[in-house]
Amino acid sequence: MATTTLLIKTDKRLKEKARKIVREMGIPLSAYLNAQLRELVNTRRAVFEAPLVPNAKTKRQLHRALKDIKIGKNVQGPFTSKKELDDYLMSLR
Repeated sequence: MATTTLLIKTDKRLKEKARKIVREMGIPLSAYLNAQLRELVNTRRAVFEAPLVPNAKTKRQLHRALKDIKIGKNVQGPFTSKKELDDYLMSLR
């Protein structure tokens, strides 16, 4: 396979963050970029997504909610039917 060098301009911090992430995956940045280029060529499409990561405030709220669920605090249900759920929601008005 003949290879070539691809020169791109990108933000230095972005490159270092990306390098750190792929290093955690156990692959070099060039291998990741080559895989992405192959995927683009093979499928003729590019998918852009990132996992949702809650911020500190949301993490605290989720932790509190899970703790409440464990002890049965601020929890209703389970509901056995849609009508039962609707009746409960209407009672909150």
